[in-house]
Order: sequence, then C-alpha cells, then structure tokens
Amino acid sequence: MPRPRLSFDPVARAEELWCQHWGADSPHDAMAAATSVMRVQQLLLARFDAVLKPLGLTFARYEALVLLVFSSAGELPLSKVGERLMVHPTSVTNIVDRLEASGFVERVPNPRDGRGTLARITPSGRDVAARATERLHAIEFGLEALDARQRADLTGLLRLVRIGAGDFPDSRTSE
Repeated sequence: MPRPRLSFDPVARAEELWCQHWGADSPHDAMAAATSVMRVQQLLLARFDAVLKPLGLTFARYEALVLLVFSSAGELPLSKVGERLMVHPTSVTNIVDRLEASGFVERVPNPRDGRGTLARITPSGRDVAARATERLHAIEFGLEALDARQRADLTGLLRLVRIGAGDFPDSRTSE
C-alpha cells in the first residue's frame, strides 16, 4: 500500500522551526541537508522493499546477496558481511537466517577459521539476486527524478561526506 503524501515539505518545516528555536545563525542548512539525506534513505528503503517483497527479499537481504555475488568465491565470513554492510552481527545472523530459510544461501564451515562460518550463495540465490537487480534497474534505484548528471553529482557529494566521516581514505588526494 503506497504511503500517503504529506501536504508540506517536512524538512523545510523542520528548518523553519529550527531557525525559530535556535536562530538563523545556527547550522540550519547542515541540519536540513542531513535530515534530507535521512528522509531520502527512508523513502528509498520503503520503495526498494516494496519492489523486492514479491521475490521474498528485503533490501538488506538483497544487499547481502549482491555482496556474495560480487565476492570471488561466492562466499564470505559472516563477520565480513557485517563489516561491509555496516550492520551488527545480530543483524547479519538474522539476514543470513532468512536467506538460508529461502534457499538463497547456505552456511558452511570456514576452512581458514575453525570457529567461523561462511555464507555461501546458492544457484537460486544468484537467480533471485539477478531478478531483484532487474526490478531495481526498472525503477532506476528510486532516483528516476534525477538525470544521469545529477545522479553523478549526488554520488560525488555524498562521497565527500563519507570520506569526511572516515568511511574510507580519499585515494585521489593521497600521493
């Protein structure tokens, strides 16, 4: 069921109220930008989950499958899955449990770590990941309101935020 549209821009209203409470010289522009990013993330996740639900996936499960598809052997330690997806080990366990119950991954012992477990993608996992990707491509990952240049600009700006937050080193400036 689609979410009802709001009759106003909640970020603009929050910025207005922010200025009223903390003054126009406060970092209201930073608050509005950060709030916009978070709201867009929520909107995109809801849309992705709706598109993926008929396949028995959520976006979090899709991300885990794609991570396994992209791995050289089609398998990764659960700790690596959590690290790369930036989720808590409990969340990784839940994601892998659901994917395993659907037959999209299997748990196997890690031969390099006697105590560790690998998540390995199955052929049906590869198939559903491909079908899910087609569905996300069809909606341009929810960014169809932007043209290619705008998407590239957005990616570049968000990359700077990620570098500033210490997500990864900026290889373009380290020489």
